[in-house]
Amino acid sequence: MREIKFRAWSNKYQHMFRVREITQDRNGYTHGTIDEEFENEFEPEFDTPFAWVGRVDFTKSPDGEQSGLFQDPDEEPFYLMQYTGLKDKNRKEIYEGDVVKFKSVYYENKIMKAVVKFKDSLGAFVFDMGDDQGTWIMNASMREIEVIGDVYRNPDLLEAAE
Repeated sequence: MREIKFRAWSNKYQHMFRVREITQDRNGYTHGTIDEEFENEFEPEFDTPFAWVGRVDFTKSPDGEQSGLFQDPDEEPFYLMQYTGLKDKNRKEIYEGDVVKFKSVYYENKIMKAVVKFKDSLGAFVFDMGDDQGTWIMNASMREIEVIGDVYRNPDLLEAAE
């Protein structure tokens, strides 16, 4: 069974937070607890006066594509990403929102780049290859997958994936 866990990005704090707890009440509202103790090789040491553990509310954006967390509707959102249950070739956990590169056996081991997303209509995590390549379900034909960044801290990598 795969491990179920989440992380959350804050534009306001420019930091990736660990989501420690998620609960849902009878009315369908989802709440969670986040903290700053999230280990990530792309992140410098997070040592600021606003380091905290906080209770937050989760919500979805109007387009239904992007999840977000809100402490206060007037505050900058925290963006929620789920762990896929998979690790890259360096044993780094792969999350939604990660930008990855991999070799594709379909294209003679060509190096490809993609954004990891969850596609509701397929019920699966996919690699979004951009407009010209479409969406691929994560599968065994993808060799040597490596996380090279994420959509929040490395938006420049998105151009390469499109």
